[in-house]
Amino acid sequence: FQTNVFGMYWLSAAALNALGDGGAIINCTSVVSYKGSDELLDYAGTKGAITAFTRSLSANLAERGIRVNAVAPGPIWTPLNPMGGASPEKLRNFGQDTPLGRAGQPWEVAPSFLFLACDDSSYMTGQVLHPNGGIIVGG
Repeated sequence: FQTNVFGMYWLSAAALNALGDGGAIINCTSVVSYKGSDELLDYAGTKGAITAFTRSLSANLAERGIRVNAVAPGPIWTPLNPMGGASPEKLRNFGQDTPLGRAGQPWEVAPSFLFLACDDSSYMTGQVLHPNGGIIVGG
């Protein structure tokens, strides 16, 4: 929580001093915020907090024209994967349980952040984009 939630909270508070009307805050949550995880309880809890914070802050800042959204990636290959203590078997099958049958790559997630940062998303606030290989969440 210290890193994922408190750090995001204090960074958002500091950014508000620099953001003018029409600014954007983009948080990073996770697919586990929606589907849970039997192995990553602490991580899933922090990502759920980020989703709730994003939605709450968006309502708080809408009057100022500051949009607050988030991106909730699914399984994505990053340097953390081999460093996180997962077994070779788990790494070999990482992401294969998604409908697309594979883990994503960072460059497949980056456009979601770019979209939320630009004026093309000017009518979105309190929303979460889901680059997750087709995992259906929230419905």
